[in-house]
Amino acid sequence: MQEIDKSISIDGRDIQLKVGLFAPQAGGSVLVSSGDTAVLVSATRSSGRDGIDFLPLLVDYEERLYAKGRIPGGFLRREGRPPERATLTSRLIDRPMRPLFPQWIRDDIQIVATTLSMDEDVPPDVLAATGASIAVLLAEIPFYGPMAAVRVGLVGDDFIINPTYQEIEDGDLDLIVAGSPDGVIMVEAGANKLPEADIIEAIDFGYEVVRDLIQAQLDLVEELGLTRPTEPEPEKNEALETFLSDKASDSMKEVLKQFEQTKAERDDKLDAIKAKISEEIQGLAEDDAVRVTVDGNKKALGKSFKSLTKQLMRSQILEEGVRVDGRKLDEVREITCRTGVLPNRVHGTGLFRRGLTQVLSIATLGTPGDAQMMDDLHPNDDKKYLHHYNFPPYSVGETRPMRSPGRREIGHGALAERALIPVLPPQEDFPYVIRVVSEVLSSNGSTSMGSVCGSTLSLMDAGVPISQPVSGAAMGLIREGEEVRILTDIQGIEDFLGDMDFKVAGTDSGITALQMDMKITGLPMEVISEAINKARPARLHILEKMLETIDKPRSEVSPYAPRLLTMQINPDQIGMVIGPGGKQIKAITEATTAKVDIQDDGTVTISAIDSDKAKQAMKMIEGITHVPESGNVYMGKVTRVIPIGAFVEIMPGKEGMIHISQLADYRVNKVEDEVNVDDEVLVKVREIDNRGRVNLTRLGIHPDEAEKAKAAAGVE
Repeated sequence: MQEIDKSISIDGRDIQLKVGLFAPQAGGSVLVSSGDTAVLVSATRSSGRDGIDFLPLLVDYEERLYAKGRIPGGFLRREGRPPERATLTSRLIDRPMRPLFPQWIRDDIQIVATTLSMDEDVPPDVLAATGASIAVLLAEIPFYGPMAAVRVGLVGDDFIINPTYQEIEDGDLDLIVAGSPDGVIMVEAGANKLPEADIIEAIDFGYEVVRDLIQAQLDLVEELGLTRPTEPEPEKNEALETFLSDKASDSMKEVLKQFEQTKAERDDKLDAIKAKISEEIQGLAEDDAVRVTVDGNKKALGKSFKSLTKQLMRSQILEEGVRVDGRKLDEVREITCRTGVLPNRVHGTGLFRRGLTQVLSIATLGTPGDAQMMDDLHPNDDKKYLHHYNFPPYSVGETRPMRSPGRREIGHGALAERALIPVLPPQEDFPYVIRVVSEVLSSNGSTSMGSVCGSTLSLMDAGVPISQPVSGAAMGLIREGEEVRILTDIQGIEDFLGDMDFKVAGTDSGITALQMDMKITGLPMEVISEAINKARPARLHILEKMLETIDKPRSEVSPYAPRLLTMQINPDQIGMVIGPGGKQIKAITEATTAKVDIQDDGTVTISAIDSDKAKQAMKMIEGITHVPESGNVYMGKVTRVIPIGAFVEIMPGKEGMIHISQLADYRVNKVEDEVNVDDEVLVKVREIDNRGRVNLTRLGIHPDEAEKAKAAAGVE
């Protein structure tokens, strides 16, 4: 392929495309760069596999630490398992790309995006997403694109395209919009409680730029003289489709309209209908077209049965406005909420149930040392709020091996995390590291939004002073031609057989997180706007039910949560507190059982289950870092006696000496005549010599100074 360099100007920032230089054996490849961030994206198609009935698309985003001039840590000194943020970027590319491939393709398709260089200004994720579309076009793979993605930020009152990391952090919005020629196809957002109107405007603003990027891709394809392949879709077996429709439609409609039944009961009835149809087919003549089709393809009946179920479910909604569980289109399922469902050893719990979806969220309060260190390309290198999501097989009545979290679990946890971050208290007011784990106990649609609701309950139960409670709802869509129906609080079958899964989370003030995924090739803005606006009453209804259970955070944290005290020391004194080889800080820990975390700016956080132990450790650190001055008066304890005087600990870890001549206003013959070890004595700093030694005296202490020193030491 000929080498081409192309530049696209987006809102004053250039995106460069380099084609034909890298990865010549890949189906298609492009280097997408902006500033000093460069991402190589390739797309490759291999021959199809027999026996599969799905689109085998694999999307991988790879980070290389050399992109920032770093060498990986660890024993191996090389990149290993993708970090969490890399997994989220893989999903970010996959979600808008997958609906744009013809679903009948059975060839393996792999998209690989590798960040080769990165600066502190340009995030690579949206470059990688747009690059994926370009690579597929260059590989001449059947594709209903192009697709492009941009990030929209909000700084002050102005929307900006592809903001820098700092602009994202300083702003109130981090929104990614991906679109195709048919409309918006994916939205991912975190927001600082923004109203619906602002979110809609931001999506529209981003899609206008997406259209420019789509046109640039079309121009590139034309410049290279590439074709847009249109492989024919495999023909449907009309005989089987007609037979199934004639024999099963009425009984299937009857099942889909039995509203007072569980998901399992409905599935069992549909399976029974399919089994009966299978028996009828086997009773047909051996040369009958229907039997020949089913005998020749064991999956043909199942595929056609699923297609008919989808058709009947959707027509019931479009024509009658009735859902499979009898709800109205804008109706939320029955909700129950509980808190404190586990013993007090657990810091906070929230049990949220909506219909058959049930999520148990558990909040744990930790110390600053529990923050997660992130070894990736992102400039923020630690996380103080962690949200983890688990989806065990029993939640859907299945059995399968339990493995490490997959991409879906990581993605749902990140969405719930993003939804709750805007309402968490500032670190300076509540210095805990917070971890919430959402255990999905039962799943029938929208478990991620159930996690948001359950986690809000658990945080309030744990005594975390969140500014406002957060709730969430998932919106769905059925679209046939010009007919569109938006569904509130979708359940599993509506997600599985519908066209959209649009999750909206927020407070009563505004939206904190969005995630929209499509099974179709795009939606116009007016439909997206309607879905966002219809989500608000659903969110507020759910929130009302939550507040009936717990209307504000507990006034105190769990008695089993660590008690935290914070103090500030001079950064130059950090070494004094740690001591040679950590000797000093180990001594504090052993004496008090408290945990001490020290940050580079001199912030010291002390934690212990017993608050008195934390106070004891703080007093020891104050003593180590305290710089006495001449004239200061202390209530101290005698630690040693020598012939010429006595040593007195005036602060934990800080001693001075009283010379025998300073013990009394008369001649003292023997130190022990005045003081002994463990005696508590009032002393004043007489001087600090040029070697830093503190010389004390018992003379010249005013009664007011004495009272003040006794009060500070807690001595009556």
